[in-house]
Amino acid sequence: MAFVIPVFIPHQGCPHTCVFCNQHTITGTAGTAPVTPEGVRAVIEQWLARSPGRAAGGVQVAFYGGSFTGLPQSRQCELLDGVVPFLESGRVREIRLSTRPDYVDGPTIDFLRRRGVTVVELGVQSMDQTVLDACGRGHTCGQAVEAVRLLRRGAMQVGLQLMIGLPRETTASLLRTVREAARLRPDFVRIYPALVLRGSELADMLARGEYRPLSLGGTVVRAARMKEYFDARGIRVVRMGLQAGPELEKWLVAGPYHPAFGEMVNARIMLNRTRRILRKVREGEPVRLSISSRDRSAFRGVRSANIARLRELGLLDRFSLSADAGQPRHTVRIVNDF
Repeated sequence: MAFVIPVFIPHQGCPHTCVFCNQHTITGTAGTAPVTPEGVRAVIEQWLARSPGRAAGGVQVAFYGGSFTGLPQSRQCELLDGVVPFLESGRVREIRLSTRPDYVDGPTIDFLRRRGVTVVELGVQSMDQTVLDACGRGHTCGQAVEAVRLLRRGAMQVGLQLMIGLPRETTASLLRTVREAARLRPDFVRIYPALVLRGSELADMLARGEYRPLSLGGTVVRAARMKEYFDARGIRVVRMGLQAGPELEKWLVAGPYHPAFGEMVNARIMLNRTRRILRKVREGEPVRLSISSRDRSAFRGVRSANIARLRELGLLDRFSLSADAGQPRHTVRIVNDF
């Protein structure tokens, strides 16, 4: 796995302010000067110096926060030039960036490839046009499909960023988003809950009674369904939930935030899989379940929530549990050794 060095360019390159957006407050960079090539080099040197030995899988520099290809090309060159010495010396293997689907075309991809970019993440958020319009995204579902096609043709790795709980979203539209996203065959996906941040349009909509965020439990259930759908199709989900931190918590007004959101989703998946297995077993029949030895906490759930739920359902006494170091993560299986 690559060692990722983050470089933040919050909201740079994007002319839109989506209803959920307040990236300066999330990253704690409000009022700071634009990142310079010297600044990029300094960030890389700092991360390499304080993380020796973590680069066994290669080093990736990732530009986060802005719509990178919406920047003037001269500005893109400045930022990417900060990484060039590390690419030439072999200390950095590749560059990753994020952008909007409508800021991707053939010449742009050719330019990025010449500069060492190999991975592009698209802020798709939804594949329902009604939802995109309600959020002020300023791009279409068709542009997302075309952007993926162009990036694939340019031999780029493609990631998709999706959100749960956006205005005008329904269960049906979220499922449609998941199906359409999977059909595009991205290399990986990120799943974020829609949060209400102070200073965003979503906060104003909440105050006017025009928006109601999803509950934490409901969002976890939806994210678990999404991850299981992508897992079943061999599409990696590399992150669930926003990076926890004091800036995010300081500006959070409402919404399904939890610092261990990803752990909660994985725990829900373990609970779902355990229940599905036990439903197929006759009551009173002895069952031994096996999980990965790295999944003990996920099986129990945050604050042992899964154990409590299994007890409520009368299922906790119906099985014994063993752990196998060689078993794949987030799987549950029956061991036939009775």
